[in-house]
Amino acid sequence: MKQAPSTPNRDPGSLLTQMVQRLPLLDVHFRRISQLIYQRAGIVLAEHKREMVYNRLVRRLRLLGLNDFGDYLALLESDPNSAEWQAFINALTTNLTAFFREAHHFPILAEHARQRPNGYCVWSTAASTGEEPYSIAITLNEVLGQRATGCQVWASDIDTQVLEKAEAGVYRHEDLRTLTPAQMQRYFLRGTGPHQGLVRVRPELAARVNFQSLNLLAPEWALPGQFDAIFCRNVMIYFDKATQESILRRFVPLLKPGA
Repeated sequence: MKQAPSTPNRDPGSLLTQMVQRLPLLDVHFRRISQLIYQRAGIVLAEHKREMVYNRLVRRLRLLGLNDFGDYLALLESDPNSAEWQAFINALTTNLTAFFREAHHFPILAEHARQRPNGYCVWSTAASTGEEPYSIAITLNEVLGQRATGCQVWASDIDTQVLEKAEAGVYRHEDLRTLTPAQMQRYFLRGTGPHQGLVRVRPELAARVNFQSLNLLAPEWALPGQFDAIFCRNVMIYFDKATQESILRRFVPLLKPGA
């Protein structure tokens, strides 16, 4: 009796195992990757992040036609100003965010802004894809009304790819689930036709948010001046204590009196 040809194993786990066997991430390479991302961005990579690191960086190796993580590291370290460094950082940053993600922060912001003079200014230090800075802008508009026209939100992130999405201000309708129907209508435009299911931040709100690429470990920050509030919780959790303390000390002179 003729045996039927075997069916290729399509199990994703099996395919990943085969890939790792062909292109392994050795301990020495993982340690060096951890050192480099810490030096460049202050991000601490624990051992349990190893699979995440592999899955994200293996895409860079494929794109560059490399077959070894050692070759990739050699490429990076051959030129400290290479554009690949930004791709490396973009690949390893985590962009977990949502509108009004830390809901308890925004009533505090609203009360503080209500008591401050005109020209309230906020810095969102880890803007990601824009949900936090737009949530800040919405909060200021809701609480200050006409006074909000003088408010500005400065939004920065080390990841240039997410900043592009943030500036575009386009989201899925389901991303707005933490907003009220009135807020959705007031601050977003609904997509139609091929853009059905998408929304865009209204221009008048977007005009109050300024996006820029910024590394919190950089020796200098190109910022407009002092702020009434700085949002940093969602980035501090990725730093070790020494880095947290260093950055927080640098924040102090950037705060207005009473901020």
